Amino acid sequence: MPFIDLNEIQPIEIMPGIRIRTPHLNQLMLSYLEMQEGAVVPPHSHPHEQGGILLKGKLELTIGDEVRVVEPGSLFLIPSNVPHKAVALGGPVVVLDVFSPIREDYAALFNKYIPTKES
Repeated sequence: MPFIDLNEIQPIEIMPGIRIRTPHLNQLMLSYLEMQEGAVVPPHSHPHEQGGILLKGKLELTIGDEVRVVEPGSLFLIPSNVPHKAVALGGPVVVLDVFSPIREDYAALFNKYIPTKES
């Protein structure tokens, strides 16, 4: 299944005001992240590399010691194990994140959507 209709995936609220849909393969995960205004992804880190693009809204993004307010079209890269945080500013926010390898915690929420070699 190389094509995925995002509207057919039920979003999961992972924390207040933050919903994700995370289709993935064996080594690559996309995460369609929606945040309500004022929602906060608290400081955290993980062993996965993460890249993303802000599609809608305005986001205060902290990566390591650097803080920036980013707008649609902004790209970001987060190396493995680097602390990061996000705060939705001024309206709803939509981000497309990419993880490699896949985040096992997110994958467990969406196993029925995995288009793997075994499927």
